Amino acid sequence: MAQLKTGSRLRSAVCTTEAMVIAAPGGDVEVTCGGVPMIDVAEQPPEGLSISPDAAKGTALGKRYVSEAGDLELLCTKPGEGSLGVGGALLTLKEAKPLPSSD
Repeated sequence: MAQLKTGSRLRSAVCTTEAMVIAAPGGDVEVTCGGVPMIDVAEQPPEGLSISPDAAKGTALGKRYVSEAGDLELLCTKPGEGSLGVGGALLTLKEAKPLPSSD
């Protein structure tokens, strides 16, 4: 586990997914991708790891993913097959806010 900082870049250890931290909670958190903890973008992933089937929905380029509590937000900078998660729960795709009508 590590303390995340806004602007930190992470990469998956099991697929091509890369993400940037947009908002981070205070304290230590373990962000996962494909069910495996993510690593710093400069690190090389260890050999022999594979994507967990229950965390293989994939990520989409340019999309923001948020935790259920809303205190963690990640921006996908490179898509992949693994799903982003934290604390054993998958992050959800952040939806755009509807614009007010101009009646």
